[in-house]
Amino acid sequence: MRKTPLINSLKEIATDYDAIVFDQWGVLHNGTSASASAIDIIETLAEQAKTLAVLSNSGKRSAPNIARIAAMGFKQNLFKTVLTSGEALWQDMKSGRITQKRFYPIERATGDAAQWSQGLNTKLVTFERAEAILLMGVPDGHHEIQYHHLWQKAQNRSLLVYCSNPDLSSPRKEGLVTSPGAIAATYEALGGEVVFYGKPHAKVFEAMQELLDTKRILMVGDSLEHDIEGAKNIGWDSLLVTDGLYAKAFENAHAETTLKDLLRFTGSPAPDFLIHKLS
Repeated sequence: MRKTPLINSLKEIATDYDAIVFDQWGVLHNGTSASASAIDIIETLAEQAKTLAVLSNSGKRSAPNIARIAAMGFKQNLFKTVLTSGEALWQDMKSGRITQKRFYPIERATGDAAQWSQGLNTKLVTFERAEAILLMGVPDGHHEIQYHHLWQKAQNRSLLVYCSNPDLSSPRKEGLVTSPGAIAATYEALGGEVVFYGKPHAKVFEAMQELLDTKRILMVGDSLEHDIEGAKNIGWDSLLVTDGLYAKAFENAHAETTLKDLLRFTGSPAPDFLIHKLS
């Protein structure tokens, strides 16, 4: 494997791309706050007339995520688009490509699913009345084992699960928390069927590429299995931020050695570049 270049700033490579797409958690912010260097580089790239976008594995729609990053100090008009996996699922339900109408919701906070489903001809119902399960969030502190009994009942009814966030874990200020992708994986392990929306699955990358109308795109993310693999599959270059999802692994360790270990562990393709933090 060739050595992956470690850069200090996006400015070193930005001229090679027409558009730069950013992951959200672990790249633009840690779930609570953004770093000053991230805000600065976004403004610098925008001044250089770079097309910037956000592609996020978030169960919520695009508008709440735009509001989130704006509240953290990013000027939302600097991004051409913010596309979330939750938005992609909402659009498919709106268009009728998904036929089920009654969903049992699993959400991070009470009310998330109700807000997300506004404008849809769907109902959020009890498990017993559900035609399918909407897995869009996990309360902080919840883990896979807590859903085992639910998944057994769901499998007995052959319920399909729509997972609008394939991430296995997400960074928070206090550390990593379990994300919907990990919960969905336990249902698959029991033989259940899951439809995933979001990275690394092709549909969201294809939708973003169509919106940007170019193929010279750089994906900036912190997950080998979602950001880097998804970018590789569609033919984009990628930059891995090391102080997000893998911050503990890279802390006080040689970057190239740590990357090799992570690539062996995940089975993911290598990124084209490394950077310690977005700057």
